[in-house]
Amino acid sequence: MRRSGVLMAITSLPSAWGVGTMGAAAREFVDFLAAAGQTVWQILPIGPTGFGDSPYQVFSTYAGNPYLIDLDDLAEEGLLERSEYEGRPWGDDPLSVDYGALFRGRLEVLGRAVSRLRETRGAELASFCARESAWLEDYALFMAIKDACQGAPWGAWPEPLRRRDEEALAAARHDLAERIDYWQGVQCLFFRQWDRLREHAARSGVLLMGDIPIYVAPDSADVWANPGQFQLDERLVPTEVAGCPPDGFAAGGQLWGNPLYDWERMAGDGYAWWVERVSYQLRLYDILRIDHFRGFDSYYAIPFGAPDAREGRWREGPGAALFERLRETCGTERLVAEDLGYLTDSVARLREETGLPGMRVLEFAFDSVDGSGSVYLPHAYPRNCVAYVGTHDNDTALGWLAGACPEDAERARDYLGLNEREGEGWGMMRGIWSSVADTAIVQMQDVLCLGGETRMNVPSTVGTNWKWRAPAHYATPELVRRLRRQAELFDRVPTVGNR
Repeated sequence: MRRSGVLMAITSLPSAWGVGTMGAAAREFVDFLAAAGQTVWQILPIGPTGFGDSPYQVFSTYAGNPYLIDLDDLAEEGLLERSEYEGRPWGDDPLSVDYGALFRGRLEVLGRAVSRLRETRGAELASFCARESAWLEDYALFMAIKDACQGAPWGAWPEPLRRRDEEALAAARHDLAERIDYWQGVQCLFFRQWDRLREHAARSGVLLMGDIPIYVAPDSADVWANPGQFQLDERLVPTEVAGCPPDGFAAGGQLWGNPLYDWERMAGDGYAWWVERVSYQLRLYDILRIDHFRGFDSYYAIPFGAPDAREGRWREGPGAALFERLRETCGTERLVAEDLGYLTDSVARLREETGLPGMRVLEFAFDSVDGSGSVYLPHAYPRNCVAYVGTHDNDTALGWLAGACPEDAERARDYLGLNEREGEGWGMMRGIWSSVADTAIVQMQDVLCLGGETRMNVPSTVGTNWKWRAPAHYATPELVRRLRRQAELFDRVPTVGNR
């Protein structure tokens, strides 16, 4: 079945309160997609972000980001008064997220809503906490201790808490009970709204496509609560960390710093940690993109404390055994492999063995520096793939055309027949819509004909990423008609019963 969709972070939705949320604007975006003949909304990870604001470095692989909770929806339910959040300094630019303003004000406002939730819907809150206790208890305790330690990473906590000494944990649960209740309540608020959004999308025939990073953040409840799953020494310090080797774009490689998995131990219990993690994510999403798929074939390990990635080396990953276990337990038919970057024949064989659709990025097709562009040309796409002009880690179509070397940009214009009448960005989108790829996803910035200044992320940089937001009145009737016409031309509009 052919289908198309749009990549748009929830944080990028318009809102009067500093950041896009799961409220009315999200439901309106679903309506926009449905009217425009789109059946997939791809979002970025929805976990609680910390320093750097990256959705790929979160405090929990299970929890939701408090910033995404809609304040107006809470007010409509009687859990907030509008006076409690109107007039606060949520940021000066409606087209950019001010994460500092959110950090300073959002959690205090949500505390008021949690108090009323406990007073008026106590049974619902208790039911949620019981249902999600497997991850929620550790997460809420982790966040409460972090608050008590002025936000310090768990590696800097007092030794008994770092090592999860039972007496120390019991004392923390007693002393920090009020803060633990707060963090549990915030998660209840989050998932009440997530469930409403998911139900609205399902009624509208729009599939939600999520994104699960291969690695978890070093400062996370995931590592703190499950140290035996990771390559840590007797001091609970990583022996090696994740990254990418040097290449033509980064002479020192990329040093991500994530702790690496103890794959041998994981294999011993049937990859139970991964089964639980993926099963949970498949409860949230209709489709799940697995980031950095090549790391399951072999992964790049960098000595902890190295200044860059040049000292790293490749190590063998779990390979097909992990995906066979996932297929047996939770199914793999809704997974997508992010198989971009430096790939080997063994990575390609692993993806073929798992049967997962891979990814194709049009911008890579014309890159004379990389030299592997031929597989990214639309005429070479397989059906079983998800095609993009660019992902959140790439420039917008117009930004790419403006920033690419002139020969590469000219090659793209010739190959795709780009012209000013249609708009060069729309011409690039047409290139993937017209391909045989079963699924084609475009960035919302490209739909809106925006330039490189709206790029979502430049990898290995901090300070300017994850901030872009759409203008308030983007969903014009003309745009809906134009997007739907393209979906119709290339047979990507769903028929009844075939979504």
